[in-house]
Amino acid sequence: MFNTARRALFAALFAGVAGPVFAADMPEPVVEQAPPPVYEQPAPEYGGWYIRGDVDYHWSKFGGADYTTYNAGSPQFPGSFDTGSLKSAFSAGAGVGYQINQHFRTDLTADWLSSSSFQGSTSGFCNTPNPNTPCVSTDTSSYSALLLLANAYVDIGTWHGVTPYVGAGIGGAWVKWDTLHNSDADGDFYHNGGKGWRFAYALMAGASYCLTDRVKLDVGYRYSHINGGKMFDYASDSNVGPGYDRGISVNEVRGGLRYQFGKSDCAPPPEPYVPEPEPVYTK
Repeated sequence: MFNTARRALFAALFAGVAGPVFAADMPEPVVEQAPPPVYEQPAPEYGGWYIRGDVDYHWSKFGGADYTTYNAGSPQFPGSFDTGSLKSAFSAGAGVGYQINQHFRTDLTADWLSSSSFQGSTSGFCNTPNPNTPCVSTDTSSYSALLLLANAYVDIGTWHGVTPYVGAGIGGAWVKWDTLHNSDADGDFYHNGGKGWRFAYALMAGASYCLTDRVKLDVGYRYSHINGGKMFDYASDSNVGPGYDRGISVNEVRGGLRYQFGKSDCAPPPEPYVPEPEPVYTK
């Protein structure tokens, strides 16, 4: 019994001495910190009002014209221009619009198409040198127009600050023809030019580029068509008129600036919020 108690005492003393030694040799557990959560900001909502100003260089295509010639022998003869062309010119415009979202916007624009010179020719009969002598006349004039359009655009996407787009517009044009000068073997004749409102539409494509967080450079092409209308009035000395053109097509190379009042996609997106890591306490 004494031997058993002594053995138990030795075992207890050995465990008390060896336990701390073994514990000191064992590696402490490593507590890894969890990565801090990253809170993603929702995608920014772009939109708001903007204003724009544009200049362009345009060339117009004359669609032809018809007129009436009155004669003592027969009441009237229908006639048409044999040739007709319009010179290129400049124009300027302004507008106000609203960016609905990142991919869709609308605006109202007004553009003044400066005077574009016209030259054409007609064929008929002159009294010089003899009555009913076939002759060709030369006709000159010019036209200008105020083009008002309601437009809608699709901004396809933005890459490195460049946003290509396509669009279409519908509206009207106030067209003014200057005095038509008709010259043939019988002399010079003058017709007052016609003027008035006409239906018009447009198709456009281009791209914008962010100059600042609010200002964009807009460069593009626009095709617009103006319906036909009165070109010139009746002139009693020539017994010719009135005349009506069949419409004018306008091709424009445009450049301008847009200023965004609302949230612009030119502004850099905000940095995602990363909270400070919480301290980890170990015993």
